Amino acid sequence: MPDKHGPYRNVRFLLEIEGIAKAGFAKCRQPASSTDVIEYREGTDPPTVRQLAGLNRYGRVVLRSGVTDDSIELSEWRTLVEQGKVDEARRTAAVVVLDREGNAGARWELRDVWPATYQAPRLDATGEDVAIESLELVCEGFERVA
Repeated sequence: MPDKHGPYRNVRFLLEIEGIAKAGFAKCRQPASSTDVIEYREGTDPPTVRQLAGLNRYGRVVLRSGVTDDSIELSEWRTLVEQGKVDEARRTAAVVVLDREGNAGARWELRDVWPATYQAPRLDATGEDVAIESLELVCEGFERVA
């Protein structure tokens, strides 16, 4: 349930990835959904271009989290893709926004997800920042579900 003063806040969320235990991420950019537009006109048509629907496209999910001992699963998942085992790496996933009490709220389910990019943290011995790793996931579709 949204908090009593408006929509869900974007600070409490989790990611469910089939077969991977890590759920907490510091940042998550959800994918965009778009459909290519094909312009078409025949010689006998009026001087207006028809707008036809083309391929559906889905952007990448970008995740950032602090490096922990259990985050090795994310790197191992990416290794499957590097070894050419993309079909084995495909997972279902869901991004879930949590309400103030930590109950599940808005939910987006993603199909055929696999890691396209893994970025190890940038390390700097002169700073005090947390070591952050990044993962970019591709999907072949998603939908918001109740």
